[in-house]
Amino acid sequence: MGDIHGPKMPGRRSVLLGMAGFATAALSGCASASNAAADGEPSTQVVDPAVPASSRTAPAPPPIGEPDRPALPTKQQLVAEFASRKPKEWGLQVTGVVTQAAAGAIALTFDACGGAGGAGFDQQLLGTLQKLNIPATLFLNERWIQANPDLTKELAVNPLFELANHGFLHRPLSVNGKSAYGIAGTADLGQVYDEVTGNQKVLQDITGRLPRFFRPGTAYYDEVAAAVTRRLGLQPVNFSINADAGATLAPAAVASALATARPGDIVIAHFNKPGGGTAAGFRQALPQLQGGGTTFARLGDVLPAL
Repeated sequence: MGDIHGPKMPGRRSVLLGMAGFATAALSGCASASNAAADGEPSTQVVDPAVPASSRTAPAPPPIGEPDRPALPTKQQLVAEFASRKPKEWGLQVTGVVTQAAAGAIALTFDACGGAGGAGFDQQLLGTLQKLNIPATLFLNERWIQANPDLTKELAVNPLFELANHGFLHRPLSVNGKSAYGIAGTADLGQVYDEVTGNQKVLQDITGRLPRFFRPGTAYYDEVAAAVTRRLGLQPVNFSINADAGATLAPAAVASALATARPGDIVIAHFNKPGGGTAAGFRQALPQLQGGGTTFARLGDVLPAL
């Protein structure tokens, strides 16, 4: 793919060059619905595959985020701080969750959910972004990272892409155990803390940087969990346009959803399911949007820092 723009990325698996193996990667791993992104589970030490993901524990979070970020509260401190708060909202759009960006550009975001059959990589999709020089934010779940550590490093050094946190065990983010699409959410404040900070540590260890943005498995939150996410130094982000319904839509439906995007929209799709219609739909729609003067940006370029 010699026409791809941008520097060649290092690593055992070259992300966009000659990776036929990714085309046959397994295709499940994200729950989906017509108006939701869905996703699931995991750890960044060497993992015994015989040990179920649900029994693994999150690594201890870093004592500080980055030199310019304040120290994180401990789990005990956070639980004490939020113990009296009771949630009243549950869904994709709750208080504190960002669903729109600043006007002027469209923010494309792509989830990689991991789990059984969900650890693939859509080479054609990200290849199209490279060819058209379109930036995007990639939300990585820890179980996808665990399956693709070298690839995660390659994506981290590609200047078009920004990595974001898609959770440790890929759970809906709840302080009292609510579920979404049959996936049990975090049961309490302590589990919310682990779900957010565990994957922060994983991503920091691999990339040397902490993400700024978080989206949970299934994209469901309550407003207290969203506030906890902010207290832990991340912006909770969802979307205004669902482009692929968990990578279940045909190319024409994906292209049609993208055609409705306007400056300020945050678009969600998935890049861990190469057998779906997502890549073909984006390949059809993006040149048309660019031809009409649409510009694209990463979340970090259009959302203010906390």
